[in-house]
Amino acid sequence: MDGKLFDSELKVMDVLWKEGDATAKHISDVLKEEVGWNMNTTYTLIKRCIKKGAIKRSEPNFMCHALIPKEKVQENETNELINKIYDGSADKLFAALLGRKKLSTEQIEDLRKIVGELE
Repeated sequence: MDGKLFDSELKVMDVLWKEGDATAKHISDVLKEEVGWNMNTTYTLIKRCIKKGAIKRSEPNFMCHALIPKEKVQENETNELINKIYDGSADKLFAALLGRKKLSTEQIEDLRKIVGELE
């Protein structure tokens, strides 16, 4: 993929990640309802995603297919956040997240399992 996906482009990708392959018209209908965008706005964003290599277009009906998985974008965004805000230190991000709210016993246990798998 060429370049970073912006928030507006991620809204287009989210439709494909949730629903699988969809026509540009369907994506436009969903985003009109969710965020109030008109068809031209959505089509412009789809074309940007195609140009960046995030979406493949096929006929008939301007069918769109996500070329990158959501997990890959989440990983890239997380790495960017860690590098930009936490000096490249994942443990600083982790500490900041833990300090923000009271976690339930279940959430703490889930985190223990994740950490245990990393060790």
